[in-house]
Amino acid sequence: MTSQPTTGARRRDADRTKAEILAVAQREFARNGYAGARVDEIAELMRTTKRMIYYYFGSKEHLYIAVLEKAYTEVRQVERTLDVEHLAPVEAIRTLAELTFDHHDAHREFIKLVAIENIHQAEHIRKSEVLANLGTPVLDLISRILDAGRARGDFVTEADAIDVHMMISAFCVFRVANQHTFGALFGRDMTAPEHRARLRRMVGEMVVGYLRGDP
Repeated sequence: MTSQPTTGARRRDADRTKAEILAVAQREFARNGYAGARVDEIAELMRTTKRMIYYYFGSKEHLYIAVLEKAYTEVRQVERTLDVEHLAPVEAIRTLAELTFDHHDAHREFIKLVAIENIHQAEHIRKSEVLANLGTPVLDLISRILDAGRARGDFVTEADAIDVHMMISAFCVFRVANQHTFGALFGRDMTAPEHRARLRRMVGEMVVGYLRGDP
């Protein structure tokens, strides 16, 4: 007689299936956009059925939102690895910039999803309870670094956490999102391996120099 799977085993199977669907869906949404991606094509790539995808996610929109939630949560998880308590403020903010650079360089589909969601004016992000307060931890992290830096006299420029987060994101996102147009216009591939170390160092020094008020 065949034994029935336990509740825990069924839950693990469901979690694994959802994770596999999200991985395929992320690639498809990043490649084709929200409007262009098709659930039946995602199902075909998964070798499953649309019914199975709708069983887990309810609709194409809910699947897309789940993809966004996964992608943004992964960024926040990287930021949480920064041990602020054991780093001087200058090193902490430089390390955060470099961690962001590394993440965006390694997760280029995330950059595409951000661009796609901006085309939709953040319509889907606004519908997500998960994403509603997901930016708070990184702002708290940066605020702690800035407060410590000002207390030590390392940082003199008046800038808040959102300013600094925008500065880091602008550099790291632009390098990936605009690589093709920038390369066509100026003849340089910003994502080429020979430029990586220099640009990674540049974003850290740019933020540190700005906060220090370097001329």
